Amino acid sequence: MTVLLVALAATPLTAQDAVTAPGGVVRWLDKVSGETGDIELSRGQSAQNGRLTIQLDDCRYPSDASPTEAYAHLTILDKLMDVPAFSGWMMASSPALSAMDHSRYDVWILRCLTE
Repeated sequence: MTVLLVALAATPLTAQDAVTAPGGVVRWLDKVSGETGDIELSRGQSAQNGRLTIQLDDCRYPSDASPTEAYAHLTILDKLMDVPAFSGWMMASSPALSAMDHSRYDVWILRCLTE
């Protein structure tokens, strides 16, 4: 067991290559009305939905995986808040890992766009 741990510790970790996509698909949910929808955004583009402005800063996915394994940097503004409702990375495969904490809306990344 100790030999295995030493061998693993001595093995260099390799970084996974990522593809930067031209855009991504974001899903939103209004928890009050139950309304939901998808928004296609190019990198740097933003869209209004209700009180929210959702901006896709970046969308990437592993080069050896599907674009549905996306991780995206989003900036989400609420007209009623002084600070962003969310600013950070979200992962499509684990949306709860870095979720937006908002009383009315949920927003998460679905996938990157490849073309």
